[in-house]
Amino acid sequence: MNRKFVLLNLVLAGVVVFAGVKLRDEYRAEKTREAALKTAKIKPLPPPAFYPLANDPPVMPSGYKEVAMKTLFHPSRDPNEPIEQPPPPPPPPPMPELPRYHGQMNIGDGPLAILVEHPGMQEKAMKPGDTIGQFKLVDVNTNEITFEWAYDGSTVRRTLAQLMDHTAPAQAEAPRQQNNAPAPPVVKSNLGPGEVTQFGFKTCQPNDSTPDGSVVQGFRKVTTQTPFGPSCRWDPVGR
Repeated sequence: MNRKFVLLNLVLAGVVVFAGVKLRDEYRAEKTREAALKTAKIKPLPPPAFYPLANDPPVMPSGYKEVAMKTLFHPSRDPNEPIEQPPPPPPPPPMPELPRYHGQMNIGDGPLAILVEHPGMQEKAMKPGDTIGQFKLVDVNTNEITFEWAYDGSTVRRTLAQLMDHTAPAQAEAPRQQNNAPAPPVVKSNLGPGEVTQFGFKTCQPNDSTPDGSVVQGFRKVTTQTPFGPSCRWDPVGR
């Protein structure tokens, strides 16, 4: 039994000695290699050959055509995309018939035009700036009259002769010429003053036989001669 222990100890001692010798040899070899590396001179390798790169092509607008045509923001950027055109605006309406001219007067505040919106309607005394129907009276003188159309603000200038109201006489003469018979006499009566105007006086009613100077309801009938015929109105008493 003791012999086995002795033999085992000898084997272990041999292993330890062998391991120590190997470790010492490796240590010395490492030191020798390390010293050689410190003193060794390494020759650098030659650099690789230099080949210059090709120049970039110039930037052209045509190179971005596809980007502009394929944008996602709106299809109208693509010239090949059909674009629905908006419908054309409706044509402007025809201008209505201008008011008819029945005369004018001037009572000290500027010219007043006696106008009728449509034949057969009540006369109105209008000053520049007043509106009748779709038109505003811009200016009136002894030769011409100017209106402004409310639809588009365009101005229309006509002579007084062009706007004189000849409709009523034409309608009265037509049956007489057709029947070859005299027209029935016009019946006149004392009708008194008509509608009050914005200027304080009242208009005269058709077929009124009240004599000039008569006072009715606080108004006096006054008839003056103008280049276009007699002009009648009812002025307040005391004016």
